[in-house]
Amino acid sequence: MSALTAFATIYTEMADRAEAALNRRILRDHSNPFDVTELAFVSNYRINKDAFLMLLNVVDKYIKHTSIPVQLHLAATLRFLAEGGFQKAVGKDSCISLGRSTVAKVTARVLEILERYLCPQWIQLSMTESELTKSKQHFQRSFGIPGVIGCVDGTHIQLCKPHKDHSLFYNRKGYFSINAMIICDHNMVIKAVDARRPGSSHDSLIWSMSRAHDYYQRCYDNGERGSWLLGDAGYALQPFLLTPFRDPLVGTAQHTFNQKHSSARNVVERTIGVLKSRFRCLARPLQYQPKKVVQITNVCCALHNVCKHYKVQELFSVDTEVERMEPAVAEGVLNDATLDTEAITLRENIATHLHTIS
Repeated sequence: MSALTAFATIYTEMADRAEAALNRRILRDHSNPFDVTELAFVSNYRINKDAFLMLLNVVDKYIKHTSIPVQLHLAATLRFLAEGGFQKAVGKDSCISLGRSTVAKVTARVLEILERYLCPQWIQLSMTESELTKSKQHFQRSFGIPGVIGCVDGTHIQLCKPHKDHSLFYNRKGYFSINAMIICDHNMVIKAVDARRPGSSHDSLIWSMSRAHDYYQRCYDNGERGSWLLGDAGYALQPFLLTPFRDPLVGTAQHTFNQKHSSARNVVERTIGVLKSRFRCLARPLQYQPKKVVQITNVCCALHNVCKHYKVQELFSVDTEVERMEPAVAEGVLNDATLDTEAITLRENIATHLHTIS
């Protein structure tokens, strides 16, 4: 290739890049995420326009001196969370009209803001007396189990090979992940998330080290009785966490309890299914280090609750088997012997009652 031809090729490529950047700038200057129908808006960003305005009010307080409209900062972040692809793909998105490097910068800033200011407001473990009553009534009417205020389960969020301690993040299914503990109420509102633990961590260990466990333990120690969560066999039985019996015989009270327990606990599996189906980034490998994946998970959980509050339509198919693992039976987590006895008695009494009325 002659020098003249090479120069012409380079010049053409530079001109094309400059034109593409100019086109993005023109599109950006005229971009308005609201210039679509409500249905298209929810499809693009997974939230409705009212919820977007609320989030915009949060983000706008902390983003200053930028040539890019704040609504595009938020829109780019929501598109990334919704689609689950690389930021490069979002950078090519006709809805956003921002370059790849710009998308990386704006999403990093918006995620930081949302985790700091949105998550504490929209993910709250404590429940009012009215909320407690409604939850207990729902589980009692629907499944016959008294005292249930929520359900707990773990879900794996896949990530790239971590730079440090990568063996800790390698889970039983053969990929790198974090194991995120989710607690939800009867209405599929997420009450707590703990996404800080690596994928090899046992559900029961994550629970025992969580702030949620400490909260329920304090409530119990302070004399609060008659309220408990439901968890699968991956958790240890406690007076505030009821788990199924191990291998009960068909036709026994224990078998009846397990059937009711499984049906009631399905709400947390559906919650996780909706969460991952709405924000596909959680259902696909995230090319980030653990700290960033924890942040993304926390923000998605808060946005899930925002969607519940604003009654956002679910325009997607929900897959409750996104990465379902059979729970490993809880082991290696020691409880107080008195609590064990109380929990065993409590579960037996409920099982007997359920079997009697079934």
